[in-house]
Amino acid sequence: MSVSPLEALPLDELRQRSSTKWRSYPGDVIPMFVAETDFALAPAIARTLTEAVTRGDTGYTPPDPGLRGAFTAFAARRYGWEIEPTRIRSTGDVMMGVVELLRATIRPGDRVVIAPPVYPPFSMCIPEAGGVVEEVPLRDTGDAWALDLRGIEAALAGGARAVLLCNPHNPTGTVHSRETLAALADLAKRFGAVVISDEIHAPLVYPGGTFTPFLAASATAAEVGYAVTSASKAYNLAGLKCALMISASERTAAVVNGLWPEVEWRTGLFGALAGVAAFSPESDAWLDAQMAALDVNRRLLADLLAEHLPRARYRTPDAGYLAWIDVSAYGWGDDPARRILRDAKVALHHGPLFGPQGVGHVRLNFGCAPEVLTEAVRRIGALART
Repeated sequence: MSVSPLEALPLDELRQRSSTKWRSYPGDVIPMFVAETDFALAPAIARTLTEAVTRGDTGYTPPDPGLRGAFTAFAARRYGWEIEPTRIRSTGDVMMGVVELLRATIRPGDRVVIAPPVYPPFSMCIPEAGGVVEEVPLRDTGDAWALDLRGIEAALAGGARAVLLCNPHNPTGTVHSRETLAALADLAKRFGAVVISDEIHAPLVYPGGTFTPFLAASATAAEVGYAVTSASKAYNLAGLKCALMISASERTAAVVNGLWPEVEWRTGLFGALAGVAAFSPESDAWLDAQMAALDVNRRLLADLLAEHLPRARYRTPDAGYLAWIDVSAYGWGDDPARRILRDAKVALHHGPLFGPQGVGHVRLNFGCAPEVLTEAVRRIGALART
């Protein structure tokens, strides 16, 4: 059954927002850098938050605001993943959860594997937790990106004690297969390491793709892994501060339950209320409509690049609304986003922040109206012709 795409809000309305996306640059700049989308909130979320404000429900987050039940039902419905509700705890955001889990599972100075190009805070949160970053870049197979399992094996054999996984991967939109995740779990078990899987983009996998939660990839993955996720990327709730830390075995559950109580106290009440509404069946139709809109845009972007930036290299992502684009052929320097901002008035994310593999690249957020996406690429294309 086809789903009608969600329509993005008009620019004049969006520019009234006070979030990072809309307050970082002057009004003549099209902002397409940070992972915020341009759609109205899902009705169930908007209603829930409005009712909370009306009744002055702005206090501390209770021990069980309903998140465990809402997410376990969502995971079963959308992923076919059965989770024990008691093995879920909340915190303020995904990176908070990652830092606390790393602190609980590695020793100061231990090396932690990441797979660049990858979300820039990965390289920041590891030192915050006392670890040392070890890069094992994604492999370019020629038509896709994949984890370098041999490289990860060598890193673990050399003493790395954890793998910080992005599943699905940001910025490439790669959806890792069950087989790949199970093989990663086997490596972690063999070398006595853990895997912490950031699954914040999981609800954003396009039709035809299958998201496999790391903890569900195999019995071994359940033993060695932790998952951290949130409704924030799929439902545009980053400012409300709520994420979930999930375990799937008695041993890993003991680690999560052993975190300081303050870790859970950092959960925002509005984030918890919005998360429950987001994960409810009532919001499924909204999510499906948003995915239909994003599907249109990821394909439109390919056409626009072919027309206006034919030397750019872009693979249509299998998940998410972030496009990883190689524009190095245009000679705009190691960090082309700077030139594009200055001369085309389009704000993109800086490729080198994602690792050395990001030189000559930009990340573009296409969670917007098709007309906005078209104008942005047209502006950049004009720059290429000067």
